Amino acid sequence: MHAWLCDNPIGVDALTWQELPTPVPKAGEVLIEIKAASLNFPDLLIVQNKYQMKPPLPFVPGSEYAGIVQAVGEGVTHLKVGQHVACLSGTGGFATHTVAPAALCMPLPPGFPFVDAAAFIMIYATSHHALVDRAQLKPGETVLVLGAAGGVGTSAIQIAKAVGARVIAAASTDEKCALCKSIGADETINYTTSDLRESIKALIGGKNGNGPDVVYDPVGGDYTEPAFRSIAWRGRYLVVGFASGPTPSLPLNLPLLKGASIVGVFWGGFAKAEPKANAAMMGELASWYAQGKIKPVIDSTMSMAELKAAYAHMGSRGVKGKLVMVN
Repeated sequence: MHAWLCDNPIGVDALTWQELPTPVPKAGEVLIEIKAASLNFPDLLIVQNKYQMKPPLPFVPGSEYAGIVQAVGEGVTHLKVGQHVACLSGTGGFATHTVAPAALCMPLPPGFPFVDAAAFIMIYATSHHALVDRAQLKPGETVLVLGAAGGVGTSAIQIAKAVGARVIAAASTDEKCALCKSIGADETINYTTSDLRESIKALIGGKNGNGPDVVYDPVGGDYTEPAFRSIAWRGRYLVVGFASGPTPSLPLNLPLLKGASIVGVFWGGFAKAEPKANAAMMGELASWYAQGKIKPVIDSTMSMAELKAAYAHMGSRGVKGKLVMVN
């Protein structure tokens, strides 16, 4: 097998493509021939030693992937050789093969393409957990999605529309706003060329009008405070991530005055703490995919050999949806 190996987490340039022995699955594991692996923001942080999970060195990055089971370890009964699966294991995806815990593998129904499957679990699980579970989003409510053209942003638009909400998508270019419209956003805001707070007021009814009931924020940074100042009474502000870099702070009188909630979203913690609820959620998401309610937005597919170029594309903030590496 071959893999991109990180033996010194100082950045993408330190990754090397190496031939390694094909591993043998231990008890509870499966060997997967990887067909597609998506690039997520944590995949950048982890090779820079900036992610909360710090795997032992050396490691193969690539948190999310899909492929074909080649061998099963002792005790694995729900998966078999030849089965198509998707997996979110945190590492191992940027390779031709990997071993993964069988419990983390999602069996794919017939007709589920590997590229879509590799771009599915992280973004849709995060957004469903955020909007449906943590925010308790109701039909007819209004959701503001920041960073709306990215992977989690596009999934948030689709899930909010599946619930029956009105969606305002905020993104950094007119092209990204057009993409958001094409996948269901009701209105868009280009927050590079217009004032975010004033634009929200214009869309939701002026200075004395209501604000968004839910704000979905995977961006952080300078947009957090104006977005929170725009939120409706009893609004829920979903803290999803900090793609802009700095972790923002808020004056705590703001949630007091708005009667609003700041709600943390950590799907990984939810999946570990509430495995039955997580399994039910994943089943609902698979059903929504089959019904055509949700479908990953794929920016582009690139050969696994082009991983460093893919990282550069992601770092340029030019990605719309997900980047997927294929073998």
